[in-house]
Amino acid sequence: MTEMWESRSAADTFAYGKSLGEKAGPGEIYTLVGDLGVGKTVFTQGFAAGLGIAEPVNSPTFTILQSYEEGRLPLYHFDVYRIGDVEEMEEIGYEECFYGDGVCLIEWAELIFEILPKDCIRITVEKDLSKGFDYRKITLRR
Repeated sequence: MTEMWESRSAADTFAYGKSLGEKAGPGEIYTLVGDLGVGKTVFTQGFAAGLGIAEPVNSPTFTILQSYEEGRLPLYHFDVYRIGDVEEMEEIGYEECFYGDGVCLIEWAELIFEILPKDCIRITVEKDLSKGFDYRKITLRR
């Protein structure tokens, strides 16, 4: 199943993320792919809000993983942009997150494609400057 969403602002991107977070279930893994500056972190902030997480959510670029436990489900937010080798994921214990009772959201997921389960929910965020500076096309594939 493929679904497409058009965002015309950061608020739209946040709202779409929030709507998905509200419906997210335990054990789901969402991959988030898109260039720098397309709004992956804004999407994630909305997703966290949809899970009932009130604390600030920032991209864990240097720590690779940030866990949020206060929502209706734990959120494991990965940013694997700085991963040099998939073995680094083993060092941080990714399997406990991937196969646990929480929800995983993975930015730059294409960099660890070989360890991702086949049933991930794949989200791509793309700019289209011909439709405006703030326009984003968000595609979700299940």
